[in-house]
Amino acid sequence: MDKLHRNERIGALIKILSDNPNKIFTLNYFTDLFNAAKSTISEDIVIVKKIMEKFSFGEVETISGAAGGVKYTPVSSMNNAKKFVKELCTKLMSPERIIPGGFIYMTDVIYSPDTVAVIGEILATQFVSLEPDYVLTVETKGIPVALMTARALNIPLLIVRRDSKVTEGSTVSINYVSGSTRRIQTMSLSKRSIKKNTKSIFIDDFMKAGGTAHGIIELMKEFENEVVGIGVLIETKEPRHKLVNSYVSLLTLDEVDEEKGKINIQPSRLFI
Repeated sequence: MDKLHRNERIGALIKILSDNPNKIFTLNYFTDLFNAAKSTISEDIVIVKKIMEKFSFGEVETISGAAGGVKYTPVSSMNNAKKFVKELCTKLMSPERIIPGGFIYMTDVIYSPDTVAVIGEILATQFVSLEPDYVLTVETKGIPVALMTARALNIPLLIVRRDSKVTEGSTVSINYVSGSTRRIQTMSLSKRSIKKNTKSIFIDDFMKAGGTAHGIIELMKEFENEVVGIGVLIETKEPRHKLVNSYVSLLTLDEVDEEKGKINIQPSRLFI
């Protein structure tokens, strides 16, 4: 390859790093790719780091040592996260979203790639320092949020099933009590999906009383896996006492008044 100009290398660096969050690239990888000296690549990386910081696009970290290099983490700044969450609240409070039974129509939000990618980055920012090995979720509506969180962290996504599937081989199943309905439910996960002595975070779209999250914690004990964080898109204000002590939510749902056509949803305490 012919030698590239600096602006061409900068553009390529940003593209490669942002497409591969939390993946470490060695300097040798870029010297070979761009046909440039290590000192030149190091200078380019400093420029990329300043650009990312200036526009709050995330963090570029250089790692020293034999296995070192550079990696990009799509960290969401608090100001950007607050702005996004407030706009999301406004969107979700539209009376047209009320569904009979006191529910909110959210399918368009959860399955919008642009929207859910930002949600995933905000949640990933809360847990990146815990260095989890896996992202867990329960089928089905939590999958897009969990998938984008896993992508931002560059770790595998594991989907816990309500019913075991033949295609997943031998599974571990537990019964747990739903926090809201107090009904006994079942969840299962393939035996070969998780390595022992690892860490995970649980990501879901909605939390009412926390029964599902509590069930996930109990299931992971069977795999010798520690759930080090819990994150949800929306939590309900009531009941105030959840079955899990520590979790992160982006939005808090106070009430859905069908008669008045009113939805009261606010940014969570994380943004206060």
